[in-house]
Formats: sequence, C-alpha cells, structure tokens
Amino acid sequence: MKNIISLAFAICIFCSAKAQSKDEQLIRDAMTEQLQAWNKGDINRFMDTYWHSDSLMFIGKSGVTYGWQNTLNNYKKSYPDTAAMGKLDFNIIQVKRLSALYFSVVGKWHLTRSIGDVGGHFTLLLRKVKNKWVIVSDHSS
Repeated sequence: MKNIISLAFAICIFCSAKAQSKDEQLIRDAMTEQLQAWNKGDINRFMDTYWHSDSLMFIGKSGVTYGWQNTLNNYKKSYPDTAAMGKLDFNIIQVKRLSALYFSVVGKWHLTRSIGDVGGHFTLLLRKVKNKWVIVSDHSS
C-alpha cells in the first residue's frame, strides 16, 4: 500500500510539473512571437500578446496607462517608425507560476537602434483568458 501511495504521489508531481512546463512554454512562445513582430516593425501584432481590455495596465517612465488601445497609441507615439523601434532583444530572467491562472515574468530588454540604444527591465503579469496567456500588467523601465 505504501508503494502505491508513493507511486500515485510521484505521478501527481510529474503531471503537475508537465502541465506547468506546458504553460510556461506557451508563454515563452508568445513572447518569442512578440519579439519577432517587433523586429518586423509590426506593433499591432506585437500587441496581440496584451490583454485586449480597458483593464490592461502598463507602467513605464511616463507613469501608468490603462487600456489596450491607450497602450497601443503610446507605443505608436514613442516608436513611430522602424528606426525608432530598432531591433528588440530580451533575456527572460524568471518565469514563475503564481496560480492556475497567473504567471509572473521578469526580464531584461534591449533595443539596438541607429538613433541610440536603450534598454531596461520588465515585470509582466500574465493571465489565462479564454485559454490564451495574455499580459494584463506590464511594468517596463
């Protein structure tokens, strides 16, 4: 009986880890798609990873912006062309499951641009909405 309980416990741990790694991989894949969209100059596709909601929160050097459309407008204003956008690269430092519906992602970003490089760090809160992981909060500095 003790061996059966140990085996069942091991299977539960394995299944839980596998489910977590699947979600983490989906998040990493979405961020890779986001990176590729940025580097093609496609801000609209880049924004697909963000929650399409008025409750989306973006925190940057200018303060807090609420809403998907307002965030898109700010990106387009700050990065009006591919020279301003440059080439994005980021390094994910940590992906951490917070619950069945939330993940936290911490990383470092860098834009290589002819008009001068810029970079910083980000903390993202992702939520599973309609079976898709989306950024509900982004704090980039």
